[in-house]
Amino acid sequence: MSAPVLEVADLVTAYGKIEALRGVSLSVAPGSITCLLGPNGAGKTTLMMTATGLLKPRRGSIRFAGAELAGRAPHEIVARGVALVPENRLVFPTMTVTDNLAAGAYQRRDKVEIAQDVERMFARFPRLKERSQQQAGTLSGGEQQMLAVARALMSRPKLLLMDEPSLGLAPLVVEEIFRIVTELNKDGTTIFLVEQNAHMALQVAHHFYLMEQGRVTFSGTPGQVAEDDVIRRAYLGSARR
Repeated sequence: MSAPVLEVADLVTAYGKIEALRGVSLSVAPGSITCLLGPNGAGKTTLMMTATGLLKPRRGSIRFAGAELAGRAPHEIVARGVALVPENRLVFPTMTVTDNLAAGAYQRRDKVEIAQDVERMFARFPRLKERSQQQAGTLSGGEQQMLAVARALMSRPKLLLMDEPSLGLAPLVVEEIFRIVTELNKDGTTIFLVEQNAHMALQVAHHFYLMEQGRVTFSGTPGQVAEDDVIRRAYLGSARR
């Protein structure tokens, strides 16, 4: 069995005296889509921000491909091959689509390959090509989400963290986003996904965790998720008969 590409152990992150992560341990297998479920305020976004260096943990370990990430600066973590698609997309609204993509490659110096990657993003996301010179703030929510994903891919990550990629999007757009997630994974990108839409996540994810009040309370396969009465009631809208 392959070693985890991401391994989180006994992670504690706090805002002042309030612990948002209270001893979180989980792992992400290479080549997988791993999904983290949980209610609002459970600590999911805090975990993503800690893993990418935006927050410093009070204690614990975050190992990526065997290297310790805890306490490292965000640019160092990106350079090692980890990229984040943040909650609410957070594109640069006054910059063009093309300039947003270039910003995703800010640590790279290979200008010819960066230009080639921009064209690859346009091939993968044709709507972004159509709007290449538009300001990102004028795009629809779905287009901004595609831009946020494409911008993250410009760093050529080995591990892509995605925080609520379907949030606030229309059902047809959500289906398209999850199709993109599946394609990226088939192309070799390992994905760690925070998602409230458990119905869609069940169609693509290989492993699930449930986080509640800063702790991991469940770990299992899609089949085990579907059989768990608590998760079914909270996230799938039904209990097992």
